[in-house]
Amino acid sequence: MFAVLLSEKMDPFYQNISSFPTVFFTFFLLLFMLFWLVAVLGLVDIDALDLPDLDMDVDHASPDAIAGLIMKFGLHGVPITITLSILTLFGWFISYYAVYFLGDFFGDGILRFAYGAGVFVVALLVATKITSFLIRPLKPLFKKMEQSTDKLVLGQVAVVRTSRVDGVFGEAVLEDGGAGLILKVRSTNGDTFKKSDRVVLLEYMEDQNAYRVISEREFTQ
Repeated sequence: MFAVLLSEKMDPFYQNISSFPTVFFTFFLLLFMLFWLVAVLGLVDIDALDLPDLDMDVDHASPDAIAGLIMKFGLHGVPITITLSILTLFGWFISYYAVYFLGDFFGDGILRFAYGAGVFVVALLVATKITSFLIRPLKPLFKKMEQSTDKLVLGQVAVVRTSRVDGVFGEAVLEDGGAGLILKVRSTNGDTFKKSDRVVLLEYMEDQNAYRVISEREFTQ
């Protein structure tokens, strides 16, 4: 497999993914792949990049520029890491094939740069539309899961899945008879928990979209 990746036949592929504008999407695609790998290992929260208050009424809110754009294009309602991963993937495909099929017609000068700039804008807009369409049916699922979870999990035992849980970071898995629920959790009073520790969900903190937890031993005393 590695021999194929390093063979000369792959040179056009590497040239295309490292040329403008595909290189922009290539960079972020690799970045999100690394993020998901680290998230699976429990080193970061899955929704670590989420912006707060994206589901509030736009007429009564004043979100910052990024949040405003996300809402305008219908990219809110699911974890932003999922949204941006999908957008980046489709942007990469569109720009890659645009460069692959038509890039050589514009040479290497200013025309090639102008073509690349146009491809970047079109790829970004089309990828945004595709992403908005794909995540639309997921929004009610995330909303329903969040609302039902808030009421049912308090007092239950979860297992820490991240490398640590403290006052600003951490996730835990709550067994639900299926794949399990991954919840953001926070400790209080300076307590710190490590991976595989058992904690009890005491309170839902809406402002942080997380649950305050204590150790199972402390809860049962």
